[in-house]
Amino acid sequence: MKAVLIESDGVCIKDVPMPNLGEGDILVRMRACGLCGSDIEKVYGRYGVVSRRLGHEPAGEVVAVGERVKGIRVGDRVFVHHHVPCYSCYYCNHGDYTMCEYYQKSNIEPCGLAELFLVPEWNVSRGGVIVLPEHVKFEDAAMIEPLACCIKALNASSMAKGDSVAVLGVGPAGIMHVMLARLNNASKVIAVDVNDFRLDFASRVGADISVNVKRDDPVQIARDATEQRGVDVAIVATGNVDAVHTALRMVRRGGKVVLFGVPSKGTIIQLDLNHIFNNEIKMVPSLAASDYDTREAFNLIASKRIDIARIITHRFRLDDAINAIECAHRASDAMKVIVTD
Repeated sequence: MKAVLIESDGVCIKDVPMPNLGEGDILVRMRACGLCGSDIEKVYGRYGVVSRRLGHEPAGEVVAVGERVKGIRVGDRVFVHHHVPCYSCYYCNHGDYTMCEYYQKSNIEPCGLAELFLVPEWNVSRGGVIVLPEHVKFEDAAMIEPLACCIKALNASSMAKGDSVAVLGVGPAGIMHVMLARLNNASKVIAVDVNDFRLDFASRVGADISVNVKRDDPVQIARDATEQRGVDVAIVATGNVDAVHTALRMVRRGGKVVLFGVPSKGTIIQLDLNHIFNNEIKMVPSLAASDYDTREAFNLIASKRIDIARIITHRFRLDDAINAIECAHRASDAMKVIVTD
């Protein structure tokens, strides 16, 4: 079967062995898989990631189940979460599910960008599989995981109804942050980026103000829009260090900065701690998502409270996955790129 992997000479599509089905495992035929920014960084970036896996936003059709599997049948349409915590360790008991040592150890085989992938018993038995109703399309289901990550970040921000929100970096994840802020009745949503295509997209999905930092000062615009206070919440949906500095100046006294975009490995930043201390600015990172977040994301999509399909701009077949990755990397006219079977 075919899978998209990172080799020493770059990304390639190659034939790999069929995974062996265990008694508690399920085998899924990939029908749609989103490309995440972390996938692009694995190919082009500087995370220092050693994983060769590409694709962790899959949805598909169950083609085989182990004899101990309960509640999932051949033919079921499913969303699969690639990482699942234990829900019983010290970290999980404190609600820090993505810090569980088993979270990163659990994964699908060989990856989401494959004709077939195996979901291990650990994931199956701990809520990592959601059976989809017929009205939820595979492409929409492939958006559950990234939306869940944004939901976790929004919860970390403690955003309340009527708060003002700035989203710095409006790629696919940033756009979802804009949509969620709008859904949660933000009084003002400000989108910040350097790409006019993305800023126009943000305006169409709910941003009140879109700011290109190459032309305008987002700090002054945020203050003018909030009676000179600054925004209540600033979500940094990019790994760019400059965006962190900008967010700290955009947020009000007592406000919160959420670090969502993944910085390159070894990134070091200089901060004015006096400014942070005297203004009681809270800085909160938010990494990945748990199955509680994926359930919330699924419910939003299934109930159509959020029109997630609006974000998908490009679709490629698995055989053309390398071009899909290049399209997502170039991002000149692309928002969310989906790979299908």
